[in-house]
Amino acid sequence: MQADHDKVLRQLKIARGQIDGIVRMVETDRYCIDISNQLMATQSLLARVNADVLKAHLEHCVKTAMVTGSAADQDAKLQEVERVIDKLAR
Repeated sequence: MQADHDKVLRQLKIARGQIDGIVRMVETDRYCIDISNQLMATQSLLARVNADVLKAHLEHCVKTAMVTGSAADQDAKLQEVERVIDKLAR
């Protein structure tokens, strides 16, 4: 992975902590809107982490394939990105 490992790990650990907190909220029957707000905050954090990972992939892996890779490598990288875009659009 070409993204900043420390930053990605830190953000994922924050998300894990948020999920642990959400589990405790559900277990203690907290107010639905409070749980929903925490869920949305965690989803937002994970979306930002994913964006960072994808940007790093484009800037390093895809760029390298476009400069030094074979036509098959270039096509494979473009297809990977297209599949991710399709998933994000759902």
